[in-house]
Amino acid sequence: MTALLHLDASARRNSVSRLLGTAFADAWRGEHPAGGYTYRDLAADPIPFIGEGWTELCDRVLARGSTDLDRLGELVNSPAQQEAWEIVEPLLTEVRAADVILIGTPMYNYSIPASLKAWLDQITFPRMSLAPRRFVVVTARGGAYSPGAPKAIYDYQERYLRDFFAGHFAVQDTVFVNAELVNSRHDPALAHLREKHEASYTAALDTARRLGKEY
Repeated sequence: MTALLHLDASARRNSVSRLLGTAFADAWRGEHPAGGYTYRDLAADPIPFIGEGWTELCDRVLARGSTDLDRLGELVNSPAQQEAWEIVEPLLTEVRAADVILIGTPMYNYSIPASLKAWLDQITFPRMSLAPRRFVVVTARGGAYSPGAPKAIYDYQERYLRDFFAGHFAVQDTVFVNAELVNSRHDPALAHLREKHEASYTAALDTARRLGKEY
């Protein structure tokens, strides 16, 4: 049975990234009525930052030389590591049960929210692989960061996540759907860009719905 894990990281309850994620998820669930669906709101229910117990567990993974996710819990050998594992285990269980992982995230200060980074840190161990799972990332950006835009060099959101999934998870199949110029909704200085934003948002919604039906 195919399954979708849906994550939201925006601090806004009615954010553009949440709306894009909902568009994908609704389309996906329409195509997979018997599929599994798990939702986690990383902003409303934040994941703790990693602590020393997690670092000890990570060291034990390094010493073993590989990450066997089926036996990761067997490496726990201290109360601190057990406490860390109790956080990690349910998160990894959700990830491993999914065929598709959907992440809705805004760009905050050129990068990703701390809530999303905390989730990534908790589920990531050396030499692990999540292939052949597929990642879909739907984003909202206050400005324009697409190739050719003056601020494209400051895009540490898509670049970071794409590199992270490839480098840590051995996942090459990552798709990004970006809605840009969202700040034109609120900033009078960007009001002249509102039409471009609406076009970007509409295109992103259409793409999210199409991908939801295809995945």
